[in-house]
Amino acid sequence: MTALTLSTAAASGLRADAIVVGVAKGAKGPVVAPGAEAVDKAYDGALAGILETLGASGGEGEVTKLPAPTGFKAPVVVAVGLGAVPEKDDTFSAEALRRAAGAAARALAGAKKAVFALPITDAADAGVLAEGAALGAYAFDAYKENGKNGKDAKNGKAPLAEVTLLGGKPRDAAYKAALARATAVTEELNRARDLINTPPNDLYPESFAAVATAAGKEHGIKVQVLDEKALAKGGYGGILGVGAGSAAGPRLVKLSYTSPKATKHLAFVGKGITYDSGGISLKPAGHNETMKCDMSGAAAVFAAVVAAARLGLEVNVTGWLALAENMPSGSATRPGDVLRMYSGKTVEVLNTDAEGRLVLADALWKASEEKPDAIIDVATLTGAMVLALGNRTFGVMANDDAFRTAIVEAAEEVGEESWPMPLPEHLRKGMDSPTADIANMGERMGGGLVAGLFLKEFVGEGITWAHLDIAGPAFNESGPFGYTPKGGTGSAVRTLVRLAELTAAGDLG
Repeated sequence: MTALTLSTAAASGLRADAIVVGVAKGAKGPVVAPGAEAVDKAYDGALAGILETLGASGGEGEVTKLPAPTGFKAPVVVAVGLGAVPEKDDTFSAEALRRAAGAAARALAGAKKAVFALPITDAADAGVLAEGAALGAYAFDAYKENGKNGKDAKNGKAPLAEVTLLGGKPRDAAYKAALARATAVTEELNRARDLINTPPNDLYPESFAAVATAAGKEHGIKVQVLDEKALAKGGYGGILGVGAGSAAGPRLVKLSYTSPKATKHLAFVGKGITYDSGGISLKPAGHNETMKCDMSGAAAVFAAVVAAARLGLEVNVTGWLALAENMPSGSATRPGDVLRMYSGKTVEVLNTDAEGRLVLADALWKASEEKPDAIIDVATLTGAMVLALGNRTFGVMANDDAFRTAIVEAAEEVGEESWPMPLPEHLRKGMDSPTADIANMGERMGGGLVAGLFLKEFVGEGITWAHLDIAGPAFNESGPFGYTPKGGTGSAVRTLVRLAELTAAGDLG
């Protein structure tokens, strides 16, 4: 992980590989952002003009490198675009700062240390800059060969090793707390990215459960793992049915973080399909290659629970990881089979590629037995949600409109794009089955909403519940942008952590 520090020293006197400054897009050309005054002065106030000559505009994520001015101990200045100049009081949004820091950190791969002279007006700004830098510097290279002559730990450039935030007060309690929070959240989010990016031959239900168990021991989280025998004894027909075709048996993992001062209890439930072939309803060629990411919901839940524990939040948080590998074989569940779920309801399986809702159904009912104040499930559940919202926005459904709104607002606050989605009751009829209590498929149009209605059937009576379909933003198949890498993104981790913080503070429901 990238080390994060604060400093009030002069930019010119700090030894580093680069000084990072912000530049915004003004009406008449690039404008140097606050925080870079000393650097601009060293260029005799001509930094904006020099950058414009080099082709910089200040557009979001744009990176321009130039030699540092005389007298600076760092050899290079890196100007990163913040987007349009703010209309009011020159205050950039938290997300603009976060993305700029991420783009700069990514551009400095291979460097040992960078000094960020970006806009900081308070501890909150320091926190989001630290988040952006740590997330932008992320790289997954565990499977790369050693670099030439062992120069790098792995093939290619190593991530930026250290970031010093200028303008951050290292002895101020609020600044130290913001940095500590950013460190905990980004380290766990990056661990979620690692899990998502790990090949399915190495990450399967049993090995994922082992990672959770080890983290629990490290951070004081109680972990309980139900294996195939325990699942069969307990009647978890959904999880067992999905995992029946794989040599790697399914697991249900419970992570319990408890605070002695807690008055509220949140339950997070994550879909953990460590590989999804579609089962007997096999996915067509071209749709299998990234299906290691189908456990992104479970990764997000795992990361959020550990982050809550590391932050010592005054709320009880239980995470449920519904883990299975969906494979075709002679023992696999067939279209037409009927599964008896943990709740006692029966489900006719019309399509074995609609498996995520089956494992979640068992976990949701189990989570409901503890009567938490709210349950939030997270899943890469439907391609229909990607068609509706694209690759960067997750959908939010809930059985309570106010709760759904609160989740969307929390996501926006931490820089995650989401959108409220309905649960139209008329779509429920499409899941009627002549054989079982419900089918796992309904109408094709509105398929993401149909899946939400299916899950709603397995939430205990009177419990506030929300469903986050992260199928779009969970795995980035295009190029990196801002602080988002190619591959696993860690979508929903920050939203879940923020919801836990709001609940601890009594500001959520």
